Amino acid sequence: MDETPERLTARPSWLIGQLAVHVRRLESDGFTASGARAYHYRILAALHEYGPASQAQLGRRCRIDRSDVVAAVNELVEQGRVDRSPDPDHGRRNRVTLTPAGGRQLRRMDRVLDQVQDDLLTPLSAEDRRTLTRLLGQVLAHHTPEES
Repeated sequence: MDETPERLTARPSWLIGQLAVHVRRLESDGFTASGARAYHYRILAALHEYGPASQAQLGRRCRIDRSDVVAAVNELVEQGRVDRSPDPDHGRRNRVTLTPAGGRQLRRMDRVLDQVQDDLLTPLSAEDRRTLTRLLGQVLAHHTPEES
């Protein structure tokens, strides 16, 4: 029997926080089994969708701190999932590119996240899942600062 006070369970902020803890655990377990981390997924997804990018661009697109981007890119380079080379248009900047191995890893990680979504949202119908995703996206967009 759940004895969580109703004044907590009636608040979306509390529910979202509790779910965030749970989903991070599910993602972490799934990604660890595939030899990756959440930062890796974000970077690989951004490179797949937008193409080669500087580390600074990746940080902005993926909402990852600059030092964490550098560490994650270093790991991905070591794993052969991305290439990093000097940007021909800007001598002091590195350009990061997705490799075929990175594309394969991204697809594996997509499958992990698909399973996480299914596990997390089991009690919801397909329509409710789409509605929840749309509503969460609206709330996030409202609280996301615009790039200048």
